[in-house]
Formats: sequence, structure tokens, C-alpha cells
Amino acid sequence: MPDPPAWLAAALDALVSPESNGAAHGSPTIAHVAAGDAEANAIPAGQRNATLARLAGTMRRVGMTGPEMASALVRVNQDRCVPPLAPAEVERIAASVARYAPDAVARALAENHFDQMYAEPGEADDEPGTEDPGPIPAALLRVPGFIDEVMQYTLDTAPYPEPVLAFAGSLTLQALLAGRKVRDAMDNRTNLYVLGLANSGVGKDHVRKVNARILYEAGLAGCLGTSFASGEGIEDRLFDQSASLFQVDEIDGLLLRVSQARDARHEAIVSMLLQMYSSAASVYVMRAKAGRERSVIDQPCLCLFGTAVPQHFYESLSARLMTNGFLARLLILECRKRGEGRDDVYRPLPASIVDAARWWADFRPCGNLGEEHPVPRLVPTTPDALAAFADLRRRIDATYDECQAVGDNPGMAIWARAYEKARRLALVYACSADREGPVITPESVAWSGAFALHQTRRMLYMARQYASESEFDGKRKRLLDVLDQWRRQHGDEWMPFWRINRKLPWSNREHEEVRDTLLQQRLIEYRVTTTRGRPGAVYRLPTATATATEGAA
Repeated sequence: MPDPPAWLAAALDALVSPESNGAAHGSPTIAHVAAGDAEANAIPAGQRNATLARLAGTMRRVGMTGPEMASALVRVNQDRCVPPLAPAEVERIAASVARYAPDAVARALAENHFDQMYAEPGEADDEPGTEDPGPIPAALLRVPGFIDEVMQYTLDTAPYPEPVLAFAGSLTLQALLAGRKVRDAMDNRTNLYVLGLANSGVGKDHVRKVNARILYEAGLAGCLGTSFASGEGIEDRLFDQSASLFQVDEIDGLLLRVSQARDARHEAIVSMLLQMYSSAASVYVMRAKAGRERSVIDQPCLCLFGTAVPQHFYESLSARLMTNGFLARLLILECRKRGEGRDDVYRPLPASIVDAARWWADFRPCGNLGEEHPVPRLVPTTPDALAAFADLRRRIDATYDECQAVGDNPGMAIWARAYEKARRLALVYACSADREGPVITPESVAWSGAFALHQTRRMLYMARQYASESEFDGKRKRLLDVLDQWRRQHGDEWMPFWRINRKLPWSNREHEEVRDTLLQQRLIEYRVTTTRGRPGAVYRLPTATATATEGAA
């Protein structure tokens, strides 16, 4: 290598011997320090090591690490030591002080541990995506072609029309019809698990009837199932009918029994649903049975259209269901208010819907052998759609990385499946828009990406509001929910305990334990009022205008 230029050699010499070269190369002097910062004192020779060690001790006491202290001391040495010490000497001082343990109390005060433990409701959270995106926008309930047509027929014939339920049912129906018959370049398939959450009387049963009628007219009535008896039952059903649609009401009851670990059969059902979802593009090996060789199901397609009451569904979730991948596989849609009732709603099935369903029933991408060992048609993706997919993947991966950085395991589990769901939805969109020549276009990617992102954020928000780590945690959240409903109706008025007790008829001890925990977490306010009769206890959620006296009470 050639010799370095003169200016670089001089600068390197200054780093090796700063005391002899500092003044010549712009190192600080006492006059420079005094002129630069009125509050900064120059540190003269003979005091530099001791002073830097004391500064490092102050930083270490409140919990700063060796590298953090070294960075600060390097700046102090550069700006205030006259002349500066060698950088290696400064780093040695920081490393020496870092051997001592921080002061726990001083560290907690400096880092605000106590306010972190008792943060007020609504304050910023370390978990990404905790804001509520609200119910799904109406614009995302539109998919051209078959899905739109079935959805409109469902609404036209419903005693109480509900767009979200109608869309969920038609989306799942199209997913079943295309099952085992199409794939994309990543070998994604159309099997979907869709849940429509609605209160009683909204019209969940009508959607199931429409799907059943369409499948019957297409000669596919054998694809329908209505309940899960066991994991083995699901397996046997798919062995007989490799593409099946289960329409299950009150699915929250199944999940609640899984969360409470009351019956191993229900745990086996969830395990089977997990396996079937991931086996759509592979071969599923069945359990061994006496007197029969072990059989396989080639590319099973299990679609699920479940319904439940929103609050009951989310309360049935446990931390394990949120992290084991089950919740991540679901598409959850929440209905709005009950539609306006009407009579004389019977309409025959449009011929176009029946024709489309029969077309899918008769479609054999690889001939008559397609039922046993299908070779699905590859649905192409346009270059612009591929670029849109790449951008969507980057956005989802960035959110996953944020969850990983803060140790948010439920967030990681659910965001890990968001991109896969978007790919499946885009494939279903293409099949609905043009069954004979489906193509994944930028329009289908824009819809599927927006749908998957919104649905994932909403699902995480709702799960964190209601899903519980334990029975006690569930009671804590139920009390907060009761107080939240009270605030929506009565503002910042105090809620009498007797009203709470009517909604939550727990024992006095249970009420005291939940109340004390929420008070310690500063999530509620509580006081005892004095009247002519018996003292009355009142509760409310914290308010921005609450006085210090009320907080102490």
C-alpha cells in the first residue's frame, strides 16, 4: 500500500499522543471550554482520571451500561479535559466502573419504573398495533363476480339483511368451490376459516341456508358439515369428501372448553383444524386404524364458516389459542346493527349463481383423476401485482419485527400469518371475478392486502380487550367492560356498586380482590359515599379531570 498523505499521518499521530499534539490540532484548552459553555468546567491534567471515574460512577448508579458510559465519557474528554486523555484510557475507566452493580432504587426512579407499572389507561403502549381500526369498512365487502352476486341474493332474501354476514358466507362458499382446483405461484390454496360475529337474531342461520341451497343445486350437498364431534370425525369426513365446508354456529363454546381444558376431545378438534389448514397443498397422513392400512388425503380442502356472539367469542380465547396459530388462521368479521326486518323475501336462486356453482363442481383441471390426486390450475400473477405483493410483505414483516422487538408473542403469532391470508384472499378474488380465466391483478392484491391488514389489526385489538390469561384476569376485564359501558351512557358519573353487583354477581371477596388489583394498576377509581343510610361504594373509570382527592380516595 502507498504511504498515507501527510495530513492523515498528522491526525493519526494526534490520536496516539494527544497530550503533545492536542494544542496544535485543535484540542480544547481552558479558555476554549470557558468560552464555549458557561456551565462546563474544564478538567485540568492531574484531575482527569478521577473526575471521569466519578462521572462514570454517577451514570452507573442509575443503571447505564459500560458502552453507554464510554460514549458519554469520550465526549466529556473531548470537550472538557485539558489536554484530553487517550481514547483507550477513557474506555478503560468506563469498563472498570461497569463492574459495579447499579443502585436498584436510583435506577427505578431514573427510568420511571413506577409510572410504567401504573400507567394510566389510554397512554402509549409498547405493543405495536394496539389502536382500534374499527369495524371493517363497507368498501372491503365487495368482490366482483360470484361473491358479489351471492352476497346480493342473500341480502335480498334475508328477513333481517346483514352485509357482513352475507359477505362472509359468500366468501367461504367461493373458497370451497375453488378448493383443490386452483393455486398461485407460491402454492397457496383457497381454504379459508371465516367467522362472522353477530348478536342473536341478526340472521346467521339465513346465510347458512343460502350456502346449503346453492351447493345442493350444484350437486355438492355432500360437502356440507354442521358441527365438530371430534378431531377423528373431521379426518374421516375429509377422507370421504376431500373438499368440505363446515358451517358451525356458536363456535365460541368449543373454544371455551378448549381454554378451560375440560375435555381432551375439544383440544383434538383445534389441533386437527390447525393441521388441515396447513395441509391444503400437501398430503395429510391419517391415523392408523385396526384392520386398515394407514391412508392419506391428498391436498385436503377444509373451509369453515363459523358464527358466534362477539363478546362471547373473544372471552373464550386463551393466551394459548392466541399464540398456537389458531387465531392467526381465522378471518374474523364483526357485524353491525341488526338490519330492518321485512316480509315477502322469498326469491328463487338466480340461474347465473347455479350455473357458476355447477361450473366449479364439473371443473377438472387434470381430468377424471383430479378427485383423488388433483393437479390444480396455476392462476398467474401480473408483474404489477407481484410488485404490490412485495410491498405488502415488507409492511407486514416490519410490523412483525416491531412485535418481536417488544416480546409481543400474540402479535408475532397473528402477524406471521397475515401475508399468507392476503395471498389466499387474492386467489379467491381472482376466481370470483373470472372463473374461466382467473388472474391475480393489482386490484385483487389491493383488496386482499387492505382486508388482511385491517382484519389483523382489529382481531388483535379485540383479543387484547377480552382474551384472558386466567379466570381472575377475565373477571378484571369484565369489570372494566361494565364500567366502560356505564361511561358511554352516563359520562363521568360514578357507578353504584349495587348496579355492578347485579351484572357481576360475585362474592364479596371476589369483588374486593378484583377492585384492589385494578386500583393498584390505576385502572379504576373507587370511593365510599356517606349518606343518611348505609355507606355506598361507587366506581368509575379514571377521568382526565379527576382531582387528586378523588384519586386518593
